[in-house]
Amino acid sequence: MNTTSALIFGFNKFALEIYNQVQDKYKNIKLFSLDRKDIGNKIYTIKHFDLSDDWEDIKNIVDIKNSIAFCAIEDDAQNIFLTISLRANFNKLNIISLASNKESANKLKMAGATKVIPIVETTADIITNMLEKPISNTVINNILYEKSTLKIVQIKITDNTHITNTQISDIDWSKYKGILVLSIMYKDMHTEFIYSSKIKKHILN
Repeated sequence: MNTTSALIFGFNKFALEIYNQVQDKYKNIKLFSLDRKDIGNKIYTIKHFDLSDDWEDIKNIVDIKNSIAFCAIEDDAQNIFLTISLRANFNKLNIISLASNKESANKLKMAGATKVIPIVETTADIITNMLEKPISNTVINNILYEKSTLKIVQIKITDNTHITNTQISDIDWSKYKGILVLSIMYKDMHTEFIYSSKIKKHILN
């Protein structure tokens, strides 16, 4: 399990979906809500925040250098303000922000988000794939939702991994039977398709 702390801002269906997806990946997960009424939730432990510039309370409960923030407030203006505030106070913090449309996505990028996920476009892409690529959609659906032997996993490369410090194009992936390598993720959460010409000379670390 990753020792990085996950900070999830916004107590709604999107925030809870993020929580469910990352709870097996991060050792320490903190949920934050703008509504004080959520603090008494019987299922989740919720902390209150008020979009102020004072982040001392968060500094006291997590190591910011080893944290990732998910900005999932449903109100775009509040989400943008939150992103600006977090970036202004924590220069190296990884910030993943949700956007309801392309305009908000552009504003979030300007606000300092490390990565932006447009909710509407993501949903539209899923619908488009269902209509235009039924076979691909069936495969993905089986991987994510059905009881399938086909799984998607993320593997961390450590100092003890035998392919560490090896150029990607020099690795014989075919000898790993039953495994198809799709992409590489860097420490800053940026990803590259494994078969792109840009990444073939990359040294794994």
